[in-house]
Amino acid sequence: MITQSSSVAALGERGAAREPCARRYLSIVLRPSRTRLAIALAFAGGLVALPGCGVSAEGGGRAYRGAVLAHPIPRPSFTLTDTHGQPFDFRAKTDSTVTLLFFGYLNCPDVCPVHMTNIASVLRTMPYDVTRMVRVVFVTTDPERDTPEKLQKWLADFDPTFIGLRGTPEQVKAIEKSVGVAPAVAGAADSSGNYEVGHAAQVIAFTPDDSAHVVYPFGTRQADWVHDLPLLAQVK
Repeated sequence: MITQSSSVAALGERGAAREPCARRYLSIVLRPSRTRLAIALAFAGGLVALPGCGVSAEGGGRAYRGAVLAHPIPRPSFTLTDTHGQPFDFRAKTDSTVTLLFFGYLNCPDVCPVHMTNIASVLRTMPYDVTRMVRVVFVTTDPERDTPEKLQKWLADFDPTFIGLRGTPEQVKAIEKSVGVAPAVAGAADSSGNYEVGHAAQVIAFTPDDSAHVVYPFGTRQADWVHDLPLLAQVK
């Protein structure tokens, strides 16, 4: 199992050189069996273009390294509970920011810790005029095991500013539907009662115009975030 360690950072940054779009897409899709469900869920809605091939009008024609959506997703309105037990109005509290929304769970063996490690590592290198615009919101798809205390500690190990949210399975499924991702699916428990949860593997990037134009699938590298975060912050 991958943990929050240097091995995660190494996995996230492995092969940092840019690849041709088609080759990179295949490298994202052809993952070990335990992540295939998450990857399939990420693209199940057919909402994304080929990763790394989108062109940003806001960026003066420079290509985003994420996957550009065929149709932008409006910033959703929903309220869940944060790790302090307080209601968190997503739209009101993230309005006009770059908000990286992700659905995952703490026992995730690979996708979740790699995404969080890469984003946290890059934010530590970004100038303040970019980081002040960025919010990272992690919605758990496993609220039964992901208690507020565990969720807060897990996220704080990456970055104390990351926001963790919990809701009922029905609430989370409704939010997943509203942003066009397939609902999370819990696998069968093993003899010890442990189970994995198949969930969408992309980070959805809402920009200051309150829409998401780009998503970032599993396989997105730190160099890609370094390139794209300043562009996302410039969207008006």
